[in-house]
Amino acid sequence: MKPVLGVGMVGHAFMGRVHSQAWRSVSAFFDLPVVPSMAVLGGRSPERTAEAARRLGWAAAETDWKRLVQRDDVQIVDVCTPGDSHAEIAIAALAAGKHVICEKPLANTVAEAEAMAEAARQAATRGVRAMVAFNYRRVPAVALARRFVAEGRLGEVRHVRAQYLQDWIADPEFPLVWRLRRDRAGSGALGDIGAHIVDTAQFVTGRNLVGVSALTETFVRERPLADASEGLAGGSRTGEKGTVDVDDAALFIGRLEGGALASFEATRFAAGRKNALRIEVNGSKGSLAFDFEAMNELWFHDHTLDGAEAGFRRIMVTEPGHPYAGAWWPPGHGLGYEHTFTHEVKDFLEAVAAGADPAPSFEDGLRVQRVLAAVEASAADESRWTVV
Repeated sequence: MKPVLGVGMVGHAFMGRVHSQAWRSVSAFFDLPVVPSMAVLGGRSPERTAEAARRLGWAAAETDWKRLVQRDDVQIVDVCTPGDSHAEIAIAALAAGKHVICEKPLANTVAEAEAMAEAARQAATRGVRAMVAFNYRRVPAVALARRFVAEGRLGEVRHVRAQYLQDWIADPEFPLVWRLRRDRAGSGALGDIGAHIVDTAQFVTGRNLVGVSALTETFVRERPLADASEGLAGGSRTGEKGTVDVDDAALFIGRLEGGALASFEATRFAAGRKNALRIEVNGSKGSLAFDFEAMNELWFHDHTLDGAEAGFRRIMVTEPGHPYAGAWWPPGHGLGYEHTFTHEVKDFLEAVAAGADPAPSFEDGLRVQRVLAAVEASAADESRWTVV
C-alpha cells in the first residue's frame, strides 16, 4: 500500500477549481509513490465552501484556514488565494509541518517573499517541502524547449522575447475586481501574468535576469465597483466607481546572466488575444518559439543546416518520448490548460516522496518577485536601468 497524503486547499475560485482537477486526476494517469487524498477545502462562506467541496470532490469543508492547516488529516496545504494572504497561510502551514504548494506570484512584496523563502529553508531542514506554482513550466512544449537549450541545441543564447497577451479587461466598464486592486493583488498585469513570462524565460534559458528598464501604464483609471467576483468574472456592479491602482500593461527590456538580451510585454489590453503566452529564444546554433494558444506545438530552427533547407519546423509535442505526454493520449491527441496543473502536482508529490526540494522553489519565486520589484522601480524612475 502506498502512503496517503491528505491535501487541504485554501480557495475554491478559478485556481481552486483547476487545482482540484489536478488532485483528482493525477493518480489516474501517473504511477506515483504516494496517493493524494482530497481531505478538506477552505473558504470564507460556509454555504459556498460546502457546495464547492461537494462539487469539486473534497471530503470536508473549513471556513478558517488556521484550523485547516492544523488538521491531523492534512499533510499538504495548497494555497489558491489572492496574493495578500499567501505569506500568512504558507508560513503558518510550514511551521505546522505541512508541505506547501502556493500559487504565483509567490507574494505581493519582496519582503513577504523573503519571509516565505526563509520559512521554506527552515522547514526543509525538518523534511518539509515547498513549491511555487508556475504551471507553464509543465506545458510539454515548454519543458521540451528547456531540454533543447540544456542540450546545447541552440548554442549560445543571445535573444529572448517573451509576451503574455490577454484582453479580458479591455472594456472600460469591466468592474474593479480583486486583480485590479493593489492591496489584494500586489500589482496588475505585471504580477498576474508578467510573473509567468519572467519565470518561463528564466526556466527555458537556465539564466536569471540581472537588470531591467521598464515602462508601465494604466489605461483605465476608474472602473465600476463589483459586489463580488470570482476568477476572471466581473460579478454584479454596484453603480459606484473605484480607482484602479495597478498597472494594465508592463513593457521592459532586460539582460540575462551571460549577457543575452531579453524583452518582455505583459498586458490585459491586447484585443483579440485571449491567453497568448509566447516565448522565442535565438541562439548561435538555432532558435525556438512557443505560443500557448497553440500549446501542443513547439517551433524549432536548426541553424547548422544548409540554408537551402533550413527554416522553422513544427514539432507536435504529443509523442511518448516528450515530457509528460506519454502518460496521456495517443500521439496527435492534444493536451489542454488543466493538464499543466496535473503535471505540477505530479512533480510536487514525487519530490515530497523522495525527500527532495521541488522546483520551482520558494527561492525561485522570490527571484521572480525581485524582478517584478525592479520593473516597478524602473518604471517609477523614468525607465532607469535597475539591477535585480
